[in-house]
Amino acid sequence: MLSKLQRATDKARLFLQIKNQALSTLFFTRHVSMGNTSPSKVQALYELCKTSFTPSGSPPPSSHAIQKIYSLLDTVHPVDFGLKEDNPDDDRGHGCFGLNQLNWTARWAQPITFLDIYECDSLTMCIFCFPTASVIPLHDHPGMTVFSKILYGSLHVKAYDWVEPAKILESKGPGNRGARLAKLAGDDVLTVESGTSVLYPKTGGNLHCFTAITPCAVLDILTPPYSEEAGRLCTYYHDYPYSTFAAGKGAAIGEGEEEDYAWLVEIETPDLYMRQGTYIGPRVV
Repeated sequence: MLSKLQRATDKARLFLQIKNQALSTLFFTRHVSMGNTSPSKVQALYELCKTSFTPSGSPPPSSHAIQKIYSLLDTVHPVDFGLKEDNPDDDRGHGCFGLNQLNWTARWAQPITFLDIYECDSLTMCIFCFPTASVIPLHDHPGMTVFSKILYGSLHVKAYDWVEPAKILESKGPGNRGARLAKLAGDDVLTVESGTSVLYPKTGGNLHCFTAITPCAVLDILTPPYSEEAGRLCTYYHDYPYSTFAAGKGAAIGEGEEEDYAWLVEIETPDLYMRQGTYIGPRVV
């Protein structure tokens, strides 16, 4: 009788253990599932941007809004956008797309890959994936505020701001364009540790060029976006040392040395070796 009672007690105890384990598993599953319903960082960025930006860029984002976006961008990683960081020793620059069988010659001829995350009349959110040594030439962001964050790799950025009031050298040759004086705003190699950078319509390096030191990816948020209808067109330039044009040597340069200044001449839109990639990260809802 005692042995039967003991067996029954053991069975009851085992049943309760199994039931408790099942309830714990169910609670954990529900907890994880509920956790997965929290907004992605992509969604959080969008929500923050949509309340801070306007289609016209006027008024510009407040300093408080810029700081909040800046702080959130400092927390993002490649995985938040569905990217796999490239091996820094791999010069092919396409680890995040799985193109790992390129030969030595072909790896130097890979395009920059553009990933379109989200675009509306107030902002553009996108990623550029650069192979080593690829370049986006000197260009501007007229009337725009731009947030940039290196997601992986290293990128050389050379940036200028226009000297105000404008100092322009008119060209006397037929078909030639005049040169305008600009001041160097930065000439640095940026990495993940560099954090988020922000440029403004007239300060912070609104005109800049990119050169990939290693395979790298850059997240950009532009507000308002480029728009032909609104007159926000991208213009490309070539920069010349201040001493290049003898006629311009008398131009007052203000603070700094001559090496801090350059003459920028507008050029035709270059043929950029760029392709449209497929964004596989979290979508904006």
